[in-house]
Amino acid sequence: MFRVISQIFNKNNKDLRKRIYFTLACLGIFCLGTTITIPWAKEITDNLGFLEIFNLMSGGGLRSFSIFALGVSPYITAQIITQLLQMDIVPYFKELKDQGYTGRQKINKITRYLGIVFAFVQAYAIIIFYMKGVSSAAMLKTAITMTAGTAFLLWIGDQITQKGIGNGQSLLIMAGIVQSMPNIFKSAFQALITAGTYSHGVGTALFAAFCLLYLIIIVGIIWVTLAERRIPIQYANRTASAYGAKQSFLPIKINSAGVMPVIFASILTTIPATVVRLFKSTAATKFVDKYIVYTTPVGFLIYIGLIVFFGYFYTFLSMNPEEMSKNLNENGGYIPGVRPGKDTSDYISNSLGKLTLVGSLFLVILAALPVLVSNYTKLPSSVTIGGTGILIVVGVAIETYKQIESSLISRSYASKRKRLK
Repeated sequence: MFRVISQIFNKNNKDLRKRIYFTLACLGIFCLGTTITIPWAKEITDNLGFLEIFNLMSGGGLRSFSIFALGVSPYITAQIITQLLQMDIVPYFKELKDQGYTGRQKINKITRYLGIVFAFVQAYAIIIFYMKGVSSAAMLKTAITMTAGTAFLLWIGDQITQKGIGNGQSLLIMAGIVQSMPNIFKSAFQALITAGTYSHGVGTALFAAFCLLYLIIIVGIIWVTLAERRIPIQYANRTASAYGAKQSFLPIKINSAGVMPVIFASILTTIPATVVRLFKSTAATKFVDKYIVYTTPVGFLIYIGLIVFFGYFYTFLSMNPEEMSKNLNENGGYIPGVRPGKDTSDYISNSLGKLTLVGSLFLVILAALPVLVSNYTKLPSSVTIGGTGILIVVGVAIETYKQIESSLISRSYASKRKRLK
């Protein structure tokens, strides 16, 4: 890591530094925009429920009704939908996927327009729910402002991708989460040390343990994010000696689904609570509060079960073993000791299932920690340990680091070739 940092400040990498500075400037604009609130909108004081994940991604902008209140979450929603539609659900999207670069460009354009539509619908729904007693004109004006903020962030994300270091939309989400993290440690410090609940020595020790646990969780997330099983692959038309005795592998990550199972499970377990609040049914509210909300024992078990279910569902949806086996066969590849075709598909499916179980259990632990800490400690609800936010931050940070490192390696090879000429 220190080698990469030293290479960045090398005089031969001036253009890369400009890209990094440009990216930091764009992220600074985003952080500034999250503090600019819509004047006629009031801060949300109610429990956000399943919208809490979107508030986290926007750096707390949703709760304060900032101009960037929605962040890029509508675009992410649109992206997930278009990805699902490419899985042989809608033939048109499957054809675009098979067209290569041209098809991807069309899919990206459709995703952006769909993201803007989702932004307006999501903004208007939030306004109806939280801005009661205001005129229709004020609601419409607020929805348009929030939609414009999302459109502007999509443009900034494109600029980061093209003129910065890449991963524009992901870096904006990461910036929003990182921006809200100092408040977690500030609240923990106040609750454990300055509130007077514990003696100074005990409070200091508990705060140190809190920081150490946070560090351990980050290390664990990094390990799980990078961990993968490499299934050896051989090709009928290649020899090991011709390629420097390098073995080919089919890498399968432990957590192939990423953070999506937790997001889906959070939405499904908290939507009922939001719906019954809209209809104001006392009986339905009591039932949901007792059996559905994931802060209750029964709701917590349902929440864990949904995470495991969506872990398998999303992994096998995005990594189809039959399609992987077919691609291997078409390229003349095979797994040593395994017959091509159905046997290869079953072998990949079996390996993927075992790894997904480990990854899903890790997600369960990560998602359960904030709930357990909130229910069984005296820490305020604003203090969270684990959760989806830190998983997103670590994943984006690793991906960005790899991009910078690969860029430096390619530049190094290019400079060596120039010297040899």
